[in-house]
Amino acid sequence: MKKVLIITDLVHATPRIPRVAKYLPEFGWQPIILTTPSYIGHNLGINVEKLVKQNRVIVVPYRNYLNHFLDITKKIFGFNPQKSIRRQADKQFGIDSPKTSMIRFLLRIVKEVSYYPDQFRDWRKSAINVCNDLMLKENIDALISSSSPVTSHIIAKEFKQQHKIPWIADLRDLWSQNHNYPYSSLRNVIDRNIELRTLSQADTLVTVSEPWTKKLTLLHKDKKVYTITNGFYPEESVNSPTNLTSKFTITYTGQIYEERQDPSKLFAALRDLINENLINPLEIDVRFYGNEVEWLTKETEKYGLTKIVKQYGRVTRKVSIERQRESQLLLLLNWEDIREKGVCPLKVFEYLAAQRPIIATGGFGHDVIERLLDETNAGFYAKRETIKEILKEAYSEYKLKGEVGYRARTGTINRYSYQEKAKMFAQILDDSLKTRNYT
Repeated sequence: MKKVLIITDLVHATPRIPRVAKYLPEFGWQPIILTTPSYIGHNLGINVEKLVKQNRVIVVPYRNYLNHFLDITKKIFGFNPQKSIRRQADKQFGIDSPKTSMIRFLLRIVKEVSYYPDQFRDWRKSAINVCNDLMLKENIDALISSSSPVTSHIIAKEFKQQHKIPWIADLRDLWSQNHNYPYSSLRNVIDRNIELRTLSQADTLVTVSEPWTKKLTLLHKDKKVYTITNGFYPEESVNSPTNLTSKFTITYTGQIYEERQDPSKLFAALRDLINENLINPLEIDVRFYGNEVEWLTKETEKYGLTKIVKQYGRVTRKVSIERQRESQLLLLLNWEDIREKGVCPLKVFEYLAAQRPIIATGGFGHDVIERLLDETNAGFYAKRETIKEILKEAYSEYKLKGEVGYRARTGTINRYSYQEKAKMFAQILDDSLKTRNYT
């Protein structure tokens, strides 16, 4: 069986990389994952220690000098070493005080300079040494690097130059074109240059949505760029009937972000339907599972829905999946920033696995979520002018049949399983071996 070395940080790359790696052997590729120790203390949904013993995951320790510097800074200011400097400065000095502003300014400068190309910069040297040892012991046939962190690609470039094997650069997040780019325009110019130099050595680029594929194609004009979306874990899909809630339940699971996601469209439609006596408020629950946020409570109060909309706090992944499967509708709040067009949250794939109708709102134009729902028939994309009618029809079906029917195209949805995504990666690896005469 051919071997592929995957370079990434598992905390950032979960669930995509571990799930793809699980199924690659079915398509002729044995994966070995090279990662940082940052997974320690994180629940990744996989048993990393077991994979380490099986030599499928190799953890490369390194000394993070930037973290060491931040630790010293916290000691100087008498801050808790386990908590964020910025939050502690806000609390200790007051949000707009001169001391707070100075600390923020210094941290911004330090981050701009030190996080180059990212916070994993110190991992590169140790990882390269391990990569070279692996090549001698394992006879690696191909290479995948997955970002973030972008240091993964820099390591892969050096490995590719030394050993002349096929390399796929997987950009789960874009690099210099990132919609959440955190640095200045000057730093962006620098990042764009290093991105072009680094990825010029890759055989193929991969990203997670069609709009992002177009962006990469414009920047890397001589490269083949493929779209391989994220997916769902087949073992988590529904294999048996689930008891649905007796109420008309709309459920949202996961983090919710102020200014980037807007539940007010849903709240306004529900308020109007209740006021028009088209929905019985005693028969509806809107549930949010994730970190409780004050701004969402205020939105709930603004629309007079405090008895209907509830925040239940964080729950385990198991409970989250159970709440999804028992719901009449699953709520997806698309990003409201035009710069984030092309973002396809992992949540939508979890929802596909839950096999309950999705109601999505937000976003701009015919974006990736709207196209996905059209393709799979897994739910409704509700614009401001249509959300009320969609809710009314769903509630009418619930009243008539006791549930909102699920009419998705199962065969189409199955194409979004990580098993299928692994097959796509394997095909690109096979093609790279053939077309560049590596065999």
